Amino acid sequence: MFYIIETGGKQYLVSPEEKIKIEKLEGKAGEEVVFDKVLAIIDKNEVKIGRPYLSGVSVSALIENQARAKKVIVFRYHSKTRYRKKKGHRQNFTEVKIK
Repeated sequence: MFYIIETGGKQYLVSPEEKIKIEKLEGKAGEEVVFDKVLAIIDKNEVKIGRPYLSGVSVSALIENQARAKKVIVFRYHSKTRYRKKKGHRQNFTEVKIK
């Protein structure tokens, strides 16, 4: 069974007991979070699609980790004008395990 959920402006295809990294959520490790924006449920025999969300359906997950991703280098360069800018960025994320 699969669920399509929406959180942080993104959509994720999840299944039970799966670990995913999503945009940062408030909460500490060990706390439970509920995703009530479920777009679709995909089962072996049937598919339920919401318009835009399914009512009365939610997916619960357990927060496992709050961390930051690896550094991404942002480099801007204009040729022939001596323009160079180098910045680094580390995005915060939350790792959750779907129940």
